[in-house]
Amino acid sequence: MTSGMEIDLNADLGEGGDHDNALLALVSSANISCGAHAGSEADMRAALLTSKQFGVRVGAHPSYPDRDNMGRKVMALSTKQLQRSLLEQLTRLQRLASETAVTIHFVKPHGALYNQAAQDLTLAMQVANTVRLFDDSLTLVGLAGSQLLVAGQTAGLRTCAEAFVDRRYQSDGSLLSRSCAGAVIEDTELATQQALDIVTSQRVQTMDGQVIPMVADTLCIHGDTPQALAFAGALHKRFEKAGIRIATCH
Repeated sequence: MTSGMEIDLNADLGEGGDHDNALLALVSSANISCGAHAGSEADMRAALLTSKQFGVRVGAHPSYPDRDNMGRKVMALSTKQLQRSLLEQLTRLQRLASETAVTIHFVKPHGALYNQAAQDLTLAMQVANTVRLFDDSLTLVGLAGSQLLVAGQTAGLRTCAEAFVDRRYQSDGSLLSRSCAGAVIEDTELATQQALDIVTSQRVQTMDGQVIPMVADTLCIHGDTPQALAFAGALHKRFEKAGIRIATCH
């Protein structure tokens, strides 16, 4: 749990976005695509090398194998199919990491897999058990208060609770679906204030105006959003002013 004056700042990278290099100068952790939802091996390798250059902690960002929908559509996979896909993705990134002398420290699922595992304990256990099978020293990153964190702890993994700078929440602590208007925060002031509230007050305002508890170890900025770089820069300034240190949680 964060002390309130220290927080990890992560971004989803290696997806072929325009801001990877600039973002890696501002974050403490990088969730690097494993190629199943977006990005090429060249994108992944570049993100690994730049992470190494800036001393950023690297994690794997696997997803449902769904490049057509950028991993944001739920897929009905059997336990074996999901395990096979996740192991293939983790192995692919591990191979590239080994080639670039980078260590993988954590796993954070992407998109629909992340959101579904946040609420479905059976699926969450499948993910956690696969991560443990691959490397039980890896930290599992999941939505704060979610079933994915419960599953990770049950599987004997270290876990890291995540909140979002650029997404709106529902009253049950889940993320508002991207299909809903206003689900993605585009205003820099709103995004930075939400992040500050989470870190300093351990709370967040939901889309319907409620204020709910939100205890997080890491904050995510989506690297594929146009405002990503502006958000990261603004957060650095606001965090420095508030005496909040950006540091990895893995």
